Amino acid sequence: MQADPRGVLTGIHFMDGDHAACEGALAAGCRFVAGYPITPSTEIVERFAARIPLVGGIFIQMEDELAASIAILGAAWGGKKVMSVSSGPGISLMMEHLGYAFITETPSVWVDVQRGGPSTGLPTLPAQADMMQVKWGSHGDYEIIALSPNSPQECFDLMIQAFNLTEIWRVPVFFMMDEVVGHMTERVEIPTADRIEVVERKWTQRRPGEYKVFETREDDLVPCMTQAGMGHRIHVTGLTHDERGYPAMTPEAQEKLLTRLTNKIRLNADRIVDIREDGVEGAEVVVVSFGITSRIAMAAVERARAEGLKVGHLRLVICWPFPATRIKELRGQVKAFVVPELNLGQMVLEVERAVAGQTQVISLPHCGGTVHEPEVILAAIREAAK
Repeated sequence: MQADPRGVLTGIHFMDGDHAACEGALAAGCRFVAGYPITPSTEIVERFAARIPLVGGIFIQMEDELAASIAILGAAWGGKKVMSVSSGPGISLMMEHLGYAFITETPSVWVDVQRGGPSTGLPTLPAQADMMQVKWGSHGDYEIIALSPNSPQECFDLMIQAFNLTEIWRVPVFFMMDEVVGHMTERVEIPTADRIEVVERKWTQRRPGEYKVFETREDDLVPCMTQAGMGHRIHVTGLTHDERGYPAMTPEAQEKLLTRLTNKIRLNADRIVDIREDGVEGAEVVVVSFGITSRIAMAAVERARAEGLKVGHLRLVICWPFPATRIKELRGQVKAFVVPELNLGQMVLEVERAVAGQTQVISLPHCGGTVHEPEVILAAIREAAK
């Protein structure tokens, strides 16, 4: 089923990443957004508020991020594709409802336009320091999917992918932008609706009385969904529950439920992972990066190649689940991995875990506020290649 053509603003545009992300959400069929203004993400919901009346959807500015994050979950059970938008301080407030979205398997997209932190930090300047927060910030064991665009064009394209992934796997999906990508203006091409692949929700075909809200099969760990008002009995709770959704607070129920919920992602991680490789085969040094840093890293890689160095670039388009399998394949082939990121060392920990001491890993941390200088990455490549 294709996207609603009314939600697609086709043609060639020059727009920033925040606006492109809004257009991607509309093209994916998002028709409910709740949010609270926060720099540098506000432009997404400002545009959504202006556009959504034209396509029959709703935007609500809530009193705070806590209210916004629970409002979208209610709207999802009302049958809508949903999204909330924030930045680091607001994402911190949303963490309780992230866990709730996971245990209730509520399809939802959470946009984080990252800025310098912690606390109020640098509201108008970039960082990539929320990567571990979205993976581990809520309590208990849970899994998410997180994408990281590096251009306004990808803000449009990957937003559609984010909505498709949340519908396929029924886990919260994070859209990890950063201030630079959110505010940079570039060419964005928006195709017609018939060229946009949109995954619709997997609705139950069972009649009322036969449907169990969290029932699955051994070969399909993702349950079918219904919506309020369709005649089915729905009990949605953050407590450990059985297939009916009723509380079942026993160790046996906990093991059964959490094993299935986490295995949805863990057993399918290699299918979900999305990485982009440039010159990795035969490289002696591989730079691993994501988001805006990947553009700086590629500039350094090209300069290193001009000097005759054998350098490859591996870009994380989907950061969670982490592409550990690919890093393990490369660890015996390269001299070193170089990992630049706008934080004091987060995703580099995942590289080190996958490498398991078999290859050198060079971390290039940066507190944020600005991006790396290409010369810093180039110097690390030269050192690693010796």
